[in-house]
Amino acid sequence: MRSLKSISVSLALTVALAAPAFAAQCGNNSGGFNAWKTAFAAEAKKAGVKQRGLEALANASYANDTIAADRNQKSFKYSLDKFMQVRGANTIISQGRKRKGQNAGLYNALEKQYGVPAGVLLAIHGMETGFGGFMGSSRVVSAITTLAYDCRRSDFFTPHAIGALMLVDRGSITSNTKGAKHGELGHTQFLPGNALRYGVDGNGDGRVDLYNQTDAMASTANFLRKKGWKPGQGYQQGQPNFKVIKQWNAATVYQQAIAIMGAKIDG
Repeated sequence: MRSLKSISVSLALTVALAAPAFAAQCGNNSGGFNAWKTAFAAEAKKAGVKQRGLEALANASYANDTIAADRNQKSFKYSLDKFMQVRGANTIISQGRKRKGQNAGLYNALEKQYGVPAGVLLAIHGMETGFGGFMGSSRVVSAITTLAYDCRRSDFFTPHAIGALMLVDRGSITSNTKGAKHGELGHTQFLPGNALRYGVDGNGDGRVDLYNQTDAMASTANFLRKKGWKPGQGYQQGQPNFKVIKQWNAATVYQQAIAIMGAKIDG
């Protein structure tokens, strides 16, 4: 069951998502970032961000590496075979089978609760961070606020920037927490707004920590279930749950790879 804390955070994020359009002016270089932060701080405060979150925003810096990565996502343009080769599909499948066997109790419990098979969760875990081997070196708050400021996809990233600041407020991350270039965090690389909305306490310690593997796996399963996963139904192309994998990542080649690897991990 979700904790009251998780429910209250979800409600707060819902309010933020429903708030009027942000007045902060986007930009395409670092020149206007500080002015944007000032304007965005006022809007974030209206959305419910508290002092710690506002301080993290004030300390955020323009992330040039994030912008470079956002403009250069070449791997999603590969053929399926090339994509799987580049992303190490055979290793992910092998390691996924091993990890499933080593922690069968966890994955059986997650499938019982959420209906999502181990193979899908392990394929995502392997694809996103090499099973936690590398969860990113970019400062999450700086990365996600840079993308919210950047004009290319400001509307998409703005709620996630608010989410990141709310995560700081609740103590889940700090202004120095590291994640991926696009501000994704934890073992399976949740965008901050999704971390707030779908994150769950999988290990029962009273907090949601997506840098904890059990919490991350439970949260990933919860995300997929909330997005429409149908327990017991297939997840290959043309089957009911394939469209739910699309909710995790918009790239077709990624979706195909997860479906294929998941099935091979599940055997």
